[in-house]
Amino acid sequence: ILQMSSSTATTVPSWQNLQAMVAETPVGKALNQEVELRKQGKGSAHVQNTLRLFSSKDPKPPILLYRDHAGWCPYCQKTMLLIEEKQVPIAIDLVPMRSYGDKPESFMRKVPGGLLPAIEVNGQIITESSVIMELLDEWHPPEEGFKPMMPQDDEGRRRFQMLSRLERELFSWWCSLMFRPEMMGGGGNPLSKLMGGGGGMSGSMQGFMDCLKKVDAELQKTPGPWFFEQDYPTMIDFVYVSHVERMLASCAYWKGLNLRDPKWGFKGICRWLDAFEKREHYLAFKSDYYTHIKDIPPQYGPSYDGGFENDRKSFSEMILGKDGSWHLPLTHDDPLQPLYRGPPLPLAVLQAAGIVADADGTYESTDPMIMAQACRLMAAWKLAGNGMNVAKFAARGGPQGSKNPRKSFGAELADPYAKPDDAVLSSVDEALRVIFFALKATDQEIPNEELVAMLKNAVPAVQVSGVVSSLAYLRDRIGVPRDLPLAAGRYLRAYLNWGIDALR
Repeated sequence: ILQMSSSTATTVPSWQNLQAMVAETPVGKALNQEVELRKQGKGSAHVQNTLRLFSSKDPKPPILLYRDHAGWCPYCQKTMLLIEEKQVPIAIDLVPMRSYGDKPESFMRKVPGGLLPAIEVNGQIITESSVIMELLDEWHPPEEGFKPMMPQDDEGRRRFQMLSRLERELFSWWCSLMFRPEMMGGGGNPLSKLMGGGGGMSGSMQGFMDCLKKVDAELQKTPGPWFFEQDYPTMIDFVYVSHVERMLASCAYWKGLNLRDPKWGFKGICRWLDAFEKREHYLAFKSDYYTHIKDIPPQYGPSYDGGFENDRKSFSEMILGKDGSWHLPLTHDDPLQPLYRGPPLPLAVLQAAGIVADADGTYESTDPMIMAQACRLMAAWKLAGNGMNVAKFAARGGPQGSKNPRKSFGAELADPYAKPDDAVLSSVDEALRVIFFALKATDQEIPNEELVAMLKNAVPAVQVSGVVSSLAYLRDRIGVPRDLPLAAGRYLRAYLNWGIDALR
């Protein structure tokens, strides 16, 4: 397929041929089928879906939801989780967040403040996620076969209100911890002794941890993993989880605090997170820590380093891939972000790869080699599916890329109006096609010397530097879940690093 002539030139098949090649694999076939199903409003949850019909026979739902297209907005996330769990038929229009790009004029005419999420019903615009979620629950009652998301009795409603206030208290403590400098000397919280020799917690960290203990205690009051005694998550679970997800990432990166570590004793929260991670639609909207530490500052403001310095340095390097964790060979699991507590890839992909869940719903017993093959194939499928545009995007990182005068945005890695470096584009494109082959070579994790030679022959010596910077530009902008779930996205990042190292 990859042919080398006597002059050492490399002929790499076109993206169209590569798409056909990966489509012949069981994983590629399953992913293509999912794409077609999602166009019809069926299939699995996905951050780029624009129609969800579930069992509805009406191809045009009366409700239109506006939500962010990158999967950054926590309020859009909790709204989508309710929609998926309750199976509310809805049309979806994807809109950039203000920190990521310009919102369409058509949207701004309808929603002058540009707030997300928003719904449109019979020409009327409604904003605020809490209001939208309550209305969606009210408009789709149990009598019509929908799961209730709000408690139905007075005692339950009182508990809901109490938990809602507690969530706002937790959010306030998180903001104090993250977005203000820490003042050390918090008054001898016994939790600080668990870290040993660190001088104790700051007052804001102590307050945050104490509030988390209250949340944990509420979760442990029910026999199941959720805040209420249902066998599924309800509205209050969704209200919490989108920000708790961001707390996990930010506390590890900026404070050296791994909240899932058993030493903190948050058994209820860990059980709750494990239960969420067994639900495929939660995976569809779940970000990784890297994406969150890039999307939090433009939304909330700059965060301050603090907490436990040694762990902070270790965790931050791990999250950024500076500890070698973004290089081959990858470890099977991630020490900070457990991958296999639930389905690490869409269920259709796992089924196509012959991967079956353990009896407890986890995938921790799966053969690591088989799991890695499925992850790499999904990454190869994604790369081939939009290859030329991916190459143009990556080439913005070339020496002459991103030089055009343009509007900038608050998000560090968002630059929608940047132009590629045309001088390296062809070589970047060819390098990415070789990386596709490395990903698809599922009988080996570290590409062999033949693939290394093919990559080097695909890139002229004078363009190596520009291609390397372009591959790094792309690597740093792989977003989870926008581009891939973490289990597959980490392989795409690692194989881009393989390409960078091989060219250097």
